[in-house]
Amino acid sequence: MFSIVDVETTGGIGGPTRLTDVAVFRHDGLQVVDSFHSLINPGCPIPPFISRMTGITDAMVQEAPDFADVAEAIARVTEGAVFVAHNAPFDYGFLKKEFAWIGRPFERHKLCTVQLSRRIFPGLPSYSLGKLCLSLQIPITHRHRAHGDAAATVQLFERLLRHDTKGIIRAGE
Repeated sequence: MFSIVDVETTGGIGGPTRLTDVAVFRHDGLQVVDSFHSLINPGCPIPPFISRMTGITDAMVQEAPDFADVAEAIARVTEGAVFVAHNAPFDYGFLKKEFAWIGRPFERHKLCTVQLSRRIFPGLPSYSLGKLCLSLQIPITHRHRAHGDAAATVQLFERLLRHDTKGIIRAGE
């Protein structure tokens, strides 16, 4: 079982930065079997350059739940699954930090689709999500929003599973 995740945030992993958007697709290796998506009120202003990149504004998250309100749903949809993300250390690190702030552990095995793509599809010009999806003709809608990027990562992961003739993904579970 896999949980394919994307988050949007108020900034980099260090310091008091917070989540603003999270999407998780639970995948059984063949198809999506469950999902969760929510905007999250970060409890702080969203920097203008982040709002320009993601389209997420302070007004959009004003009435959104805070992380503590969605933590149980995120824990449920990721429990017992390998955590998969494009640049997994970032997304995983943010969720781990948010769970720690509410006093809950968050430990999952991780797979990074950047690293997997470099091994399974060597020689591509770029492994950023947008350019990788362009190279592989995977459509992305709502770029830099958690649901759109996670949905594209689902398609990328399914492509990686199909082309993984060496068992790299299963070995990393």
